[in-house]
Amino acid sequence: MSAASRASSGAAPRPTAPATAPTPLQGSRGARYAWYGALVVLGALVGTAGALVQAAWFPGGLLLGLLATAAVFYGGLRATGTQVGVVAAGCGWLLAVILLSFGRPEGDGVFGGGAGDLLFLFGGMVVAVICATLSRVPRPTP
Repeated sequence: MSAASRASSGAAPRPTAPATAPTPLQGSRGARYAWYGALVVLGALVGTAGALVQAAWFPGGLLLGLLATAAVFYGGLRATGTQVGVVAAGCGWLLAVILLSFGRPEGDGVFGGGAGDLLFLFGGMVVAVICATLSRVPRPTP
């Protein structure tokens, strides 16, 4: 049945299916800031865990650390609906990785300067840029 014949017969138009994409954060400004703060903390936790795992189990640990990094960045994009979620998680990740790369005065450090360490650092930054440049989550039509 076409739209013209439905209009002439008096039948109501069919409602459209709701969009399946999650809606961006709607609510108070404080709730959005709480989400962004949680993403900073989650990014720092993933950065710390990834730094430890990639050095412990070299090929598999590096892949696991980069997959977890991609998951938290993409999850931040999907949870907030904007690129600010990726930036928040990325700031936490970068802060943790930088603090772990300093080491201690005694010479102890998490990153030893090998190829795996550099792949984790640059790979995480590349994943953050990729997730930040993905298109925004579409808003559902009312």
